[in-house]
Amino acid sequence: MVYEFEGRTEKEAIDRAADELGLKKDDFDVEILETQRSSLFKKGYVKIQVHTNQSGPVSDRPQMDDEDVQPSGSGEAGSEWKMSQSVFGEPEPKNEFEKQMIEFVGGLIERMGYGGKVTVLFREEHKIGLKIDSEYSSILIGKKGKNLDALQLLANIYAGRKGREDVRVILDSENYRIRREESLVRLAYTVADRVRENRGSVLLEPMNPFDRRLIHTTLNDIADVETKSEGEGLYKQVRVYYRGMR
Repeated sequence: MVYEFEGRTEKEAIDRAADELGLKKDDFDVEILETQRSSLFKKGYVKIQVHTNQSGPVSDRPQMDDEDVQPSGSGEAGSEWKMSQSVFGEPEPKNEFEKQMIEFVGGLIERMGYGGKVTVLFREEHKIGLKIDSEYSSILIGKKGKNLDALQLLANIYAGRKGREDVRVILDSENYRIRREESLVRLAYTVADRVRENRGSVLLEPMNPFDRRLIHTTLNDIADVETKSEGEGLYKQVRVYYRGMR
């Protein structure tokens, strides 16, 4: 399900979404659609779009304490799912679900015609990271990470079919995610400087929701620069523009 919320700040908008949907903040993904700083004649606001697999407020569902919450689905994979005390440092699967995910991703890249090894990169309460080590990493990552994003999407669909809609699967290879994040932050500041100098706007390349949110968040505190997502579908573009030019 997709919802939109507004607030004076990103935190206020996210808090409002969590309150109205009756969900925890970890239960949904957030995409920033537009930011506008306050001025003498206009109030500042942040518009966000919330993506969640759950529908309806929590009040319509049975209430349970965090310690009593069991993962959706049944069988050994569900009962064995316990998060490790340590986030990193244990690359081998610790339960049936992790083993299934590793085998699935490994099978995907093998059917693509590329060899590689898949291990656990990190574990969090509702998130698991898988690392792909391969001599064909550049191909598996693809231009702007699109191949890696596609593999990640398939992995999450598979996790859902295994009854684990509550777990988000993150795929990485050659530390691409970290390098991409650093590159986007540098790009955001470079474009902001250009926009401030020219008093105009710049439309960035199409990006996935995570990359767009990083651009919005990076430039959110720059007083005379605003951002807005444009387009339809998963890969939208972010327009960075000088404040007051619209």
